[in-house]
Amino acid sequence: MIADGVGIEPGRVLVFDADDTLWENNVVFERVIDDFLAWLDHPTLDRVQLRAVLDDIERANTVAHGYGSKVFLRSLRDCLERLRQRPATEAERRDIDELAMALVNHQVELMPGVAAALDELAGRHELLLLTKGEPEEQQRKLDACGLLHHFQAAHIVAEKNVETYRWLVREHAVDPARAWMIGNSPRSDVLPARAAGWGAVFIPNANTWVLEHDELDPADEGVLHLSAFPELLQHF
Repeated sequence: MIADGVGIEPGRVLVFDADDTLWENNVVFERVIDDFLAWLDHPTLDRVQLRAVLDDIERANTVAHGYGSKVFLRSLRDCLERLRQRPATEAERRDIDELAMALVNHQVELMPGVAAALDELAGRHELLLLTKGEPEEQQRKLDACGLLHHFQAAHIVAEKNVETYRWLVREHAVDPARAWMIGNSPRSDVLPARAAGWGAVFIPNANTWVLEHDELDPADEGVLHLSAFPELLQHF
C-alpha cells in the first residue's frame, strides 16, 4: 500500500472504471435481489443460502453470457427454476420482470465529487474510461453521465483482464509505468492492471458486486488505497 501517495506529477495516463466508481450501479441490483429473495419465500432455505445459490448461478452465467441487466434477469429466472425444480411459469416471469423494473428506470447518479475532480484531473493528465458489460446498456449510461468530454476515449469491453490492459497499452501507446487504473473492483480493476505492470487506485464501494471481490496484497506498493474519489486530487 502506498501511504503518502504518488505525488502530483503531470502527464500520467489515468484510466477510470465507470460503474460504482464514477456513479452508483450495483446498489440497484442489490435492491432487486433483496426483493427477489423475499418474493421467493423459500420454505427451507434462509436468505444467506438463497443468495449463495444465486451467486453460483450468476458466476456461471457471466462466463457464458457476459454482464448486464439481461443476464441478471436470466440469473433470477434460472435461480427460481433451480429452486422450484421446474420451468418458470409466465406469471412468475412477469413477476420477476416487474421486480427488475428498477434497473430499467434507474438514472445515472454520480458519486460525490466526481465531476469536479475530473475537471481538475483532465487538465493534468490523459484520461481514459474503461467499462465492461453489454455494449448498448453501458453506452446509454455513458451518454447520460455528462462526463465523456473529460476522456480522450471510452472503451466498453466484454471483460477486464490482464489482456484487456495490455491491449489498451497498444491501442493508446501507453507507457505502463505511467498508467494508473482507478476503480472499485479488486478483481477487474486492481489485480489485472497490476499484472499488466500498471499502478492501481482502489476506491472501495460498499455495494460492490460480490463477484468482483478479491484479496489485495497490503504490501503491494503499486496500489493506492483511497476512501473517496476526490482524494485523487491529492495524489494526481
